[in-house]
Amino acid sequence: QVQLLESGGGSVQAGGSLRLSCASAGINFSTQKTGCMGWFRQVSGKEREWVALIDSRSSTRHADAVRGRFTISREIAINTLYLQMNNLKLEDNAIYYCAARLSGSCYLSVLPTDFTYWGQGTQVIVSS
Repeated sequence: QVQLLESGGGSVQAGGSLRLSCASAGINFSTQKTGCMGWFRQVSGKEREWVALIDSRSSTRHADAVRGRFTISREIAINTLYLQMNNLKLEDNAIYYCAARLSGSCYLSVLPTDFTYWGQGTQVIVSS
């Protein structure tokens, strides 16, 4: 059974930084050779959107809105995914979710409906 647990959200002023973590149980990063993991975010009343993805080879993708400011990474030894967020903007206000699927590369689909496992979310509040 796969479980994803996010942490690291909070409040920060615009221009500041936060690092989100996603601890994974049930996915062994060192042996899982297929699939995709990543971060999504959702603002109330809007659709959930992808932010950054990483595959089993640690190849990454970042959405245009965050490229150059956010960085996805993972620590294989502790099965943990990270999202380093720098130069945060007001438009980054959202609930951030960790997600995973065990097959299909990160270039196959970025649709939330194509991800099987989800964390409970962690809120990021950026103020001016």
